[in-house]
Amino acid sequence: MIKVTALTGSKHDPSSRFRVRQFIKPLQQLGIEVTEYWPLVSRYKIEPLPWLVKALRRRGLRAAQTSDVTWLGRELISGRLSFEAEAGKKKVFDVDDAIWLAYESQLGKDFSADIVKQCDGVIAGNQYLADHYERLGSKVWLVPTSVDTDAWKPKPTEDKRWTIGWSGSWSNLKFLYKIEEPLAEFLARNLDTRLLIVCDRAPQFEKLPRDSWLFVPWSMQNEVGLVQFMNVGLMPLENSEWALGKCGFKMISYMSVGLPVIVSPVGVNAEILARGEVGIPAVSVEDWYAALDLLYKDRELGAQMGVAGRQVVEDSYSVAANAPKLAAIFREVVGSG
Repeated sequence: MIKVTALTGSKHDPSSRFRVRQFIKPLQQLGIEVTEYWPLVSRYKIEPLPWLVKALRRRGLRAAQTSDVTWLGRELISGRLSFEAEAGKKKVFDVDDAIWLAYESQLGKDFSADIVKQCDGVIAGNQYLADHYERLGSKVWLVPTSVDTDAWKPKPTEDKRWTIGWSGSWSNLKFLYKIEEPLAEFLARNLDTRLLIVCDRAPQFEKLPRDSWLFVPWSMQNEVGLVQFMNVGLMPLENSEWALGKCGFKMISYMSVGLPVIVSPVGVNAEILARGEVGIPAVSVEDWYAALDLLYKDRELGAQMGVAGRQVVEDSYSVAANAPKLAAIFREVVGSG
């Protein structure tokens, strides 16, 4: 049995949950024993206090000294190299965002380059990230962000009001605000529809009538059920380097429960769209309205896209499909020395 110490960012952040934690049981069955350690306070709240970070990370850093591999779920302190050198002899760095961009202007460099120099390789969530770390000279493995398709699965709803859905963190609401105009027009013309927002903060819309949308606070307990409640899932993005670093989790989660999707064809979104008739790409305001109108009027088309999307997730973006890839990576790292 290969012993892996996973050092993740917090109990609730998506990267820790979907890149690491949900793989622990499947990896156990493949001969990889993963023990996860996260700080009691999120790394994003304690980054100005390195001494506190080390204190909160003490158990994990100590465990890493005796494990075969350390699985670093991003950096230990946001935006900097810190105690990674103390995290065992063999390390892999797991990344699912273009994490260097937010700090590059103030640091004048990619801080994560210093971290990956100390690691045996990088597990990248998409090809854009893989290419970046390969240019830095790292060994890179590509493992997409995945969902547990035993939990994320279709569930028919008998609710009569057609529901457009968006689920995500408050920091990404800015992308949803960009398509307020077509949403407002569509909802005004089709009064038996609504917009459902699942987020950690309530949105601040300027153009949508208050009775046309519903906000439900996100929780781990309700996240699957609320996505199952939707009829179509939205994932608008900007066309930027930051967006290229995204791993498409929002889109994948919609597809896993059998929803058709309307998405900005940027980065991973475009790659997933190319895998089958799973949804509709939208760039302009007119595109977003037309896509909503089409799926509202042609429910059979939406159902077909939902079935196709579910199959794509099962084949390429599920825990079952990607746990063996992770197991092979850990075996390779252990065998390399």
